[in-house]
Amino acid sequence: MKIACISFTQQGKEIGEKLVKASSKNNKYIVHHFINDEIHGGIKTRMDYFVKEYDGLIFISATGIAVRFMNPYIINKTLDPAVVVVDDGGNFSISLLSGHIGGANRLAQWVGDIIGAIPVITTASDNRGIESIDLFAMKNNYHMEDMGAVKDITAMMVNKNKIGFYSELKEIIKYDNLKILDNFQDIDHSIQGVTIVSSQKRIDIPYEKHCRLIPKNINIGIGCRRGMEGKRIIEAIENILTQLNLSSKGIKAIGTIEVKKDEIGIIEACNHFNCPLKIFTLEEIKKVEDQFPKSQFVKKTIGVYSVSEPSAYLLGGKMLTGKIKIDGITISVAKEV
Repeated sequence: MKIACISFTQQGKEIGEKLVKASSKNNKYIVHHFINDEIHGGIKTRMDYFVKEYDGLIFISATGIAVRFMNPYIINKTLDPAVVVVDDGGNFSISLLSGHIGGANRLAQWVGDIIGAIPVITTASDNRGIESIDLFAMKNNYHMEDMGAVKDITAMMVNKNKIGFYSELKEIIKYDNLKILDNFQDIDHSIQGVTIVSSQKRIDIPYEKHCRLIPKNINIGIGCRRGMEGKRIIEAIENILTQLNLSSKGIKAIGTIEVKKDEIGIIEACNHFNCPLKIFTLEEIKKVEDQFPKSQFVKKTIGVYSVSEPSAYLLGGKMLTGKIKIDGITISVAKEV
């Protein structure tokens, strides 16, 4: 995380320099120190820059200063930067804003460890030893479908309500009053809300209060004609995933062969689905291509018998489809379980 440390006094300046020095010895935080008296017009004139360019801010100041300076930039918990406040005596390290998603709780703990301050964490779930849903989702790289629902179910956990938990994967959220659900046929009326971890696009959920977390466990292998438009590739992927009842939010990676690494359409699709593009060499493809149907045309054109199926296979997971052809595009889908 890239952190802007802001100080206003001589004691604050000394604390800020400690944090900069400590950050140079680890890969977790990169701290840049800004001193009010050394900035023309003061810190307030640079706040827009700090909020846009940094993942988090450390105010070495009174809490009121941090609140007033940050107030115009607060949007919501999914977009706000982490904000930590440290008194210039170095006694307390307070997680002020975006404790879970922004990482302010972890940042406050790190600051406390460096300067010997007491971390102050006020998020209700942390103080009760509960793993909040947003923190659980971040840890496992799950997409949170509805932040309002995430907040509602977390509030139920804080109030010790019985919560159901259904997941396609092995990770289980940390919460004492939890019932693991194998299906939704046997309804437990004592359950107040349910957390679902699934990459399925449509699920019949019989519980009114629920939140959905979508794991990144879908891998897409792709081949295409030269110059294929990104829009057409995106539409093809969406159509196939809809047929498989899978959410595109669950795409973990898209893979293709090295001769296609500069295809603008494939790159645009990766940007659209916010996933990495994995490039496989001819040699990597050749090692597994015998497991899939062969095309002499593809072999003659690029040197291997197929692209999409070996690419999906190499990305990992259970193959859900063979090679699906859509107007010059070939797509294969695998799912990690």
